[in-house]
Amino acid sequence: MKQDIHPDYHEITVKMTNGKTFKTRSTYGKEGDTLQLDIDINTHPAWTGGGAVLNKKAGRVADFNKKFGAISFSASKKKKSEEAAAEEEGDSKK
Repeated sequence: MKQDIHPDYHEITVKMTNGKTFKTRSTYGKEGDTLQLDIDINTHPAWTGGGAVLNKKAGRVADFNKKFGAISFSASKKKKSEEAAAEEEGDSKK
């Protein structure tokens, strides 16, 4: 291996969001530095189940269908609904 081309690999302290700490080896900072995590397994939705909140929203298509669900863009469905409306009008006149 070539000398003096590799980063310094040393021991640091990692501090989790809940205050727990552990020691590991890393190229981060200098020997003895502390790495403060903003997101870890205690706060990330992948581990906390927060992803379910994202799934409940369902997105734009679901919002559109909820708002305009009765609208049909198909010509055949439009004809059927017009025929049904005409039959209802004919029945009500009798």
